[in-house]
Amino acid sequence: MNILIDVNLTREHAREVTSEVCKELSRLGACVLMDHALRGAFDGESVRFLEKEQALARCDLLIAIGGDGTFIHAAHDAARFDREILGINAGNLGFLAGLEKTELHLLRALTQGNYQIDRRMMLCVEHYEDGELREKHYCLNDAVFARGTSMRLCDISVFCGGRPVNDYFADGVIFATPTGSTAYSLSAGGPVLEPTIESVIITPICPHSIFARSLIFRPESRFTLKINNPSLCLPLLSCDGEQTLDITERSSFVIRRANRCCKIIRIKTESFTEVLSRKMTERWL
Repeated sequence: MNILIDVNLTREHAREVTSEVCKELSRLGACVLMDHALRGAFDGESVRFLEKEQALARCDLLIAIGGDGTFIHAAHDAARFDREILGINAGNLGFLAGLEKTELHLLRALTQGNYQIDRRMMLCVEHYEDGELREKHYCLNDAVFARGTSMRLCDISVFCGGRPVNDYFADGVIFATPTGSTAYSLSAGGPVLEPTIESVIITPICPHSIFARSLIFRPESRFTLKINNPSLCLPLLSCDGEQTLDITERSSFVIRRANRCCKIIRIKTESFTEVLSRKMTERWL
């Protein structure tokens, strides 16, 4: 079994956790792959270093070591190559992690194939300028359209299947997946969804309205979005907190279910609500 490890070395315990993971996987007979850019940090480990794209093509699955940001970044690569991914928490919350840094003995189940796969839907955001497709972005958590450095509210028109959903006067609008329902959408007052209930959540950010609330749509829904006053609110698009795109008068967007998904490895038998309760409790301890 070829296992690619992606690690965020800015996390306090990430270096030592990764070393322990490498040792345990090697002991279990797995071949550990890493991006050659990490050679300096792990040159003494039993690791094969390859170019990132080559490692992704050769691996059977990925392990992301760090926090939720590390996991989401690695999940984009995993989905692009249709690989399964396991998160190991070396950060604080680690809501998407399948294992904690104290549970590395459970990696035996990984090499034995004794685990389940949670298939998480993703979103695709298409950016158009003057009606011409410029680029696509993919989201496991959310696509956020929000005002930039200006204090002006955004005037945002949202349509579903060509029919109007709402005109939002707000700091922005979040399009979230069920996985992303526990992220920014939750902070903005949105609902928490069990991840297997595939759907798209629209949550306005600080809307200037007493009626604007989150809306939940079926996963096949196709949305179009236009920001009507970009010269005033200087809006930005952020997909999973990674890409930031300036939005102009020429910009319009289509948001739809992606034709790829994230296959998250689940070794433990905790339910979604058990994980949710435990992680939210840990945040305040």
